[in-house]
This record gives sequence, C-alpha cells and structure tokens, in this order.
Amino acid sequence: MLEKNLVLPNLFPKKARRFTHGGLVALCLFIYFCVTRTSHEFENKSYPTQLKSNIGEQFPRKIWQIWKVNPLEFDERDIGVARSWISKNPGYRYEVLTDQNDLDYVETNFGPLGLNRPDIVKTYRSLTAPIIKADLLRYLVLYMEGGVYADIDVEALRPVERFIPSSHDESEIDMVIGIEIDEPHFRDHPILGPKSQSFCQWTFMCKPRQPVMMRLVENILHWLDQLSIKQGMPISELQLDFDDVITGTGPSAFTGAILSEMSRATGKDVTWSMFHDIAESKVVGRFLVLTVEAFAAGQGHSDSGTHNSRTALVKHHYHASAWPDRHPRFYHPIFGEVERCNWNVDCVRKWDEETSAFAALPQEEQERQIATFQAIGEAIKNIEIPNQGMF
Repeated sequence: MLEKNLVLPNLFPKKARRFTHGGLVALCLFIYFCVTRTSHEFENKSYPTQLKSNIGEQFPRKIWQIWKVNPLEFDERDIGVARSWISKNPGYRYEVLTDQNDLDYVETNFGPLGLNRPDIVKTYRSLTAPIIKADLLRYLVLYMEGGVYADIDVEALRPVERFIPSSHDESEIDMVIGIEIDEPHFRDHPILGPKSQSFCQWTFMCKPRQPVMMRLVENILHWLDQLSIKQGMPISELQLDFDDVITGTGPSAFTGAILSEMSRATGKDVTWSMFHDIAESKVVGRFLVLTVEAFAAGQGHSDSGTHNSRTALVKHHYHASAWPDRHPRFYHPIFGEVERCNWNVDCVRKWDEETSAFAALPQEEQERQIATFQAIGEAIKNIEIPNQGMF
C-alpha cells in the first residue's frame, strides 16, 4: 500500500495530473530548444574568444617563466635567477613551462575543452623555431592566467609589488610594461628602424583575458600564414632572419599591438612620441608604462641608466639569448652588423657611409675586396703567437 501511495498519479487530482504532464512536456521541449540553439550558435562561431578583461581586479600573484627543462634540472646560473623571483615574492606562485609540457598546456587551454581555438593549437603544433614558440607561448599564458612573465635570464631586483608605483591604483591598470628601446631618431633607418621604438617583452605583467593579448596572438597567426604563402612552404619550414622574429613575434609585434590597443581604448592616435624620454611612469588606456630603467637598465643606450637605480626592477643577463645564432642579423661581408654600434649615432653613421660607398663600387671590385678581407681574416686566425713565458 505504501508503494502505491507514492506513485505520482495517486498524489494529484485528474486535472492536476493532466497539467503536470503537460508542464513536464513543455519544460522538456524548452530545455531541448535552449540546448540545441546554444550548440548551433557555438558551432557557427568560428573561434569563440573571450575578449573581456578582468577590470577592477588585482593582478594574479603568479610568476611565469619558459625554459627547455624544469627547475629541478636548471643550470646553476638559472637556479640563481629563479630563486631571485621566489625569494623576493614569497606569496606568489612560481611556474616554469618547458619543452615537455608546453604543448599540453596549449592543447588543454585552447583545445575543445578550453577556449576551442583549433587555429591556435594547430599553429603551435606546427612551430619548430624555439624563439617563435617562446614568444607565442608567453602571450597565450598571460592571456589565460595573467601575472608576471620574465625570461629565464631575467633576475628580480625588486619585489613585484614595486612594479606599480604608489601613485597609481592597481584597480585602474590592466597591464604593466616598460620601455626597452627608445631611439626614435633611427626610425627611418633601413635596418634599425623597425627596432628603434619598442616596449620590453622579456618582462611584463597583465591581468587575465586582456584583449590586446589575444589580438597579438591572432596577429602572429595571420603573419605566419602570410609568410607561409609568401615562401611557399609550411609553417614548420619557414626561414626566419633576426628582423623577421623581432617584427613577427618579438618586441616590435608586441609594441605595435599595445599602441593599437591604447588608441582603441582612448579614441586617440597613440604613437611612440607619447613615451619618448619619459622621466616617470604614465597610464594610457589602462596600460601602465614604466621608464626604461624599470625593466631595461644597463643597456648602454636609450638613456637606460644602471641597475643601481632605485627604479631598476629587473636585470637581464642575456645568457639565454642565443636565438640570433639561428636567425642571423643582416651581416655585411666586410663591415659586419650595424647592431654592434649599440645605437651610437657616430658609429651607425660611419657604417652607413662605408656600406653605401661599397654598394656603389662595380661588382668585380666588390668581390675583390670581399676576397681580400676574407683572406686577411684567415691569415690572422692562422698566426701563431709564441709563448713568451711569465716574467
């Protein structure tokens, strides 16, 4: 009897039962409609992307680095740098993405169970140039998680809390960046021009889901696709020189995306002139821009000062910066690389004059001078310096 009393038809009057059955059917149809409609809309959006930033929130207390191996296998020099971040920021989570777990991170966060961006996953899988992967990965990680990114050879001189001066409100800032190269008088130089005005991307900080990070990633994907078409080969086989890396994924690409986002946020045309020779930090479109000393002190150019300055926050040791060996700079067969001038005006002027004069020579004379220069170089290498002993 108890079981019969629990049967639904025996608990309601006949009319109520008819209403209940009808209501259940209507409810089921409503749920089905919502689910199928949502599924249909999701399928028809090519690559849904969340471009809503976490305005008003704190910066995540996370520090990210990227390297070949995990911290337990670091060389002594890398261990020292890693410890600087941990010791100065004890309340922060510290994580290193490696050659063993980077693809898993990208597939997890941008695959079907993440943001469902098959274009990002496919491109990342195709990349073979380590520097391109490292550039793209830092943008992907900071988009998803936010926090601080620093290259493996960047030492923390001050706690991350010092990244935002006390005169600024953290809730009104979405990204913290510093100036790297501020040499705008070289902006028209055929080689140095694209690199003469840039923000630093070996260290920066942002909140999660910043639109500028995703737009930068999409710019890189488009650049790689266009370069693949131009060179007539897959992304995995692209031939990239130094300038390709700088402008495609490095500081120039980073800077261009940020200036565009600043212009979008402020409704004004934001150009580098706003940041040339700034003496103190400034906020433009929720981007906090620090002086060159903050992240790029000690370079010997751009009035970057020294690491002894109170405003110097990190120190870049450059010991992990071997990627130009795989992606060489423009090298003149006699006069070498103009970058060796390190932005010295007189040195660059002399290089320009000498290379221009050389280019004006007949082809035969150019070949003769190159051969002579190479022969002298080989002779110098073969000279044996006698051991004079000690005195």
